Amino acid sequence: MDTSGRLEEALERIHTSGPERDGWLTNHAPMVVEALTAHGRADAVHHWLDLYRDKLEDFPDRVAPVTDDNWAEALGDPRRIADWTDHFTRTLAERPWKDVLAEWWPRLLPGLYGGATHVVIRVGHAVRAVDTEETAPRLAELAHALGYWAARHQPVTVTALPGAPSAAASLEAVPAIAPGHLGFRNRLAAVHELPVWAAEVTDPDAARERLTELVRATTHRYATHGHGEPTMLVHATTAPNAVLRTLDALPRELWAPSLHAAWNAAAAVTAMYGPVEPVAYEPSARLAPEEVMDRALAHGDEHVIKLTDTALDVGDQQALAAALRSVEMSEPLV
Repeated sequence: MDTSGRLEEALERIHTSGPERDGWLTNHAPMVVEALTAHGRADAVHHWLDLYRDKLEDFPDRVAPVTDDNWAEALGDPRRIADWTDHFTRTLAERPWKDVLAEWWPRLLPGLYGGATHVVIRVGHAVRAVDTEETAPRLAELAHALGYWAARHQPVTVTALPGAPSAAASLEAVPAIAPGHLGFRNRLAAVHELPVWAAEVTDPDAARERLTELVRATTHRYATHGHGEPTMLVHATTAPNAVLRTLDALPRELWAPSLHAAWNAAAAVTAMYGPVEPVAYEPSARLAPEEVMDRALAHGDEHVIKLTDTALDVGDQQALAAALRSVEMSEPLV
């Protein structure tokens, strides 16, 4: 556990900014500083934030309060980001954070595609932070994360196709969308059918095992398929991993629905950005996990750091190779 207070300082800096810029692009700063802290690099968070600060915009204006009576009509309205953040700030001040999460997780889970899946990814990072140490800035970050998810809530309905027994084989069965769609939202609207995988799972422990399998499969797949779109395909693994790292904070009856939502998100991103053919990849050297994180940090790109965070969770050499592949393919922060 990092007790330096650097994560708290970084979050307080970040919370003066909104969760997006240019009307759509996600602010990755809270996720990156949490990932660095979780992997022993809290000493780097302020320097990284200094490099990233030009990508931050002011916090948006408030419209009208979100309440227990009107929240349903405000769900999925991005104009209400500040209102939703205020709502969760008040709620988390009044009730234990796990109780709030348990109440809102099933409401928000169908819309985890919002903000190009960054809504659930940010919540996953916030949950790991507050579960490690419950401080005021970490609770505030959970409020910001849940508020962003509620404001960008975006459900998707698809037709089910036959899948395969394993996550890896079912990812291979995902059909690509028709060409010609630009931008995440247009591509997501073109996802009409996805294979079914693990739909029969209802037992919570089996759901955890399958979700762990999914995170491993998507991380491994990035090494050979990430060239399809090096940035966007990161979310095929970081989104389900955000769900996985949240399970222990949730009631067990929510684990199986969480698995199913995570699969659909990973499959949808695969359909939207997967390449026609894989490319064999072998890193030039086998590096220790801390060396891989050092390379990601030196590179600086927010998606590289977050993929590396997930790769270190998976922990095997193929996952570390995926992280190194992202370093090679992505534009550095500076």
